[in-house]
Amino acid sequence: MAFTVEFFTFLTFTAVIMVHHCKAALPPPTDLSYEWVDEFTVNVTWKKPSGLQDGKVWYKYCLDLELPESYVCVKSRNFSATLLTEETGSSNWTYFVWTVEDCSSQNEITEVRKIIQTPKPRAEVKDIKCIITRTREMNCSWIPGNPANMPLKLSYRICGLTKELIKPLRECDRPYVGAGRYGCYLTADGVENDTCVSFETDTGMSTSKIAPMIDSPVLSVVKEEGDELKLSWVHPKIGVNCSWTYTVCYKKCSHSEECHDYTTQGEPVFIPYDKSCRYEFWSSVKTDRYCKTVFSERGEVVSYGTNDEKLTVVAIVLPIILSVCIFLSCYCFRRHSSIICPVIPDPSAIFKEMMMNGNKELKVSGSLYTPVPEPIESCKVDPVTDNLVVPLNS
Repeated sequence: MAFTVEFFTFLTFTAVIMVHHCKAALPPPTDLSYEWVDEFTVNVTWKKPSGLQDGKVWYKYCLDLELPESYVCVKSRNFSATLLTEETGSSNWTYFVWTVEDCSSQNEITEVRKIIQTPKPRAEVKDIKCIITRTREMNCSWIPGNPANMPLKLSYRICGLTKELIKPLRECDRPYVGAGRYGCYLTADGVENDTCVSFETDTGMSTSKIAPMIDSPVLSVVKEEGDELKLSWVHPKIGVNCSWTYTVCYKKCSHSEECHDYTTQGEPVFIPYDKSCRYEFWSSVKTDRYCKTVFSERGEVVSYGTNDEKLTVVAIVLPIILSVCIFLSCYCFRRHSSIICPVIPDPSAIFKEMMMNGNKELKVSGSLYTPVPEPIESCKVDPVTDNLVVPLNS
């Protein structure tokens, strides 16, 4: 009986859950429309579904239905968004909007979609660089994707959706051209605020958010201290309270390039030093994750030390010479082994043969030592005759 009651309770609970999750989807919003407030901001609106009361339902919207974490829930029948062509590489976006009972609802949905397009097709702009100057302004330069669409009209403002920020855009009043790039000096604080820029021609437009940069770091001091090299830079003048991460890459002798990251607030960096090698350094820098992102490009190469060619020659030539000498020694030894190490007969074999054969001729294997006859000079004596003696006169 107890089992029957528990089973019935389980079925009832399951049915309640299924009913809760299988509720019919609420009717979707109607008459979706959009309006561009300026080059960066769009406002999307819609009407409530028929048969539903205002204040009794909520709305969700997103750009990607496959990413639930991107869903945004609102009670109003509109929203505003910043849409930039260079962030997506496109001039159109598709928004999905649907109705829900509340923001935590997991019911089935019936969404409607709206494709949003920029007023003009996307105009391609390449390699946008904006460097913060000493006066905290920005020197922006770029390469047009299609030179035939020149000139590009540049406008900008601080990024944001508030009414205080959505103001008429400022136009570039200090343009320049040089080294195949077009540029403009912007009167905007690139340290404290994000700046949105618009590039526009008669037939197209491009929008993006500036990624502020600083000049590449230059190694001001490379000093040898014991078995280490001391590296120092001129610390950036901006972001005084931020820690900066230096990426240091170097090559030594014929070794491959090594790169290491060092986080510092101005103190020098030390790396191991091989005195027999010449070092080539380059570096870049960026703020840490606790500050607004500011970065630099790769700096100029700085060299230190010289390669010790004598040690290199010795390290290469000496093993070769030694190997050749060993080879020749082995060859000569094998070729003249009979002279260097002649076969010496076994004395025991000789005495054994003598004992067995008596006075018979000995047969000895091998060759016995035969003394070399010494040359003997012949001696001739001539006799002395008496006639040769001459008497002395008295």
